[in-house]
Amino acid sequence: MRSHKMRTLFYIFLFSVFFCTAQSNSKPKTIHVFVALCDNVNQGIVPVPAKLGNGQDPKNNLYWGAMYGVESYFKRSKDWVFISTVTKPETHILERVLFKHKTTNTYLLADAYDGKFIKNTTKAFLEATAGRHGIVITKRAQKLKFGGSSNLLAYIGHDGLMEFDVSGEFKPIDTEKRDAIILACVSKDYFKPYLEQTKANPLVWSTGLMSPEAYTLKWALDGWVLNETDLQIRERAAKAYHHYQKCGINGAKRLLVTGY
Repeated sequence: MRSHKMRTLFYIFLFSVFFCTAQSNSKPKTIHVFVALCDNVNQGIVPVPAKLGNGQDPKNNLYWGAMYGVESYFKRSKDWVFISTVTKPETHILERVLFKHKTTNTYLLADAYDGKFIKNTTKAFLEATAGRHGIVITKRAQKLKFGGSSNLLAYIGHDGLMEFDVSGEFKPIDTEKRDAIILACVSKDYFKPYLEQTKANPLVWSTGLMSPEAYTLKWALDGWVLNETDLQIRERAAKAYHHYQKCGINGAKRLLVTGY
């Protein structure tokens, strides 16, 4: 009996070693999130409380450090492990955080852009969906590729394209498929002409006014890391929005859609 038990424990140990080794040797998947910090002064938004709407204060910002901001929400998540924070890594970026998914070889990099520079944020996101401006970060002996080299790009914040147009390098540099999630008001209408140029795949975007908080992104990513279909991922996003906003699941499905 004891011998049988020891063999069982040995096989479990071997399986664990094999699984961990296979995971560490697999090519990492990467997600880059561009967050335009909420800004009462510099964006055409319905004003929020001053503390939440200071676009130069990531710590308290509605879309970053507040309860449902990207940094705070993912730090509290049991599915993601916080790795590091960098202050002002690039022009217009006030803070950058890196997370790793707990059970897959998936990394998420999120940038908090000064709310005054929402146009720069929008342009940077769109050019990244065309494969431009790749970033390499080395962590745990792995070279992690973000920016235009990411597998998935996401935009969180006000839809500045309601007030301005952007010009940039939107022709894709290769034929690589890049998924895009755009959580901003009426993002399908305003971002569609640009994504048609960059050839990115609109995984989740919106048809109406919405609150672009981090729970919708997180629930969508739950499906993405499992390689679910676009429709399944969109279903998760809609469920998240209904769960937190109590808007009705059918309303959430009309609001959050996938594809062109």
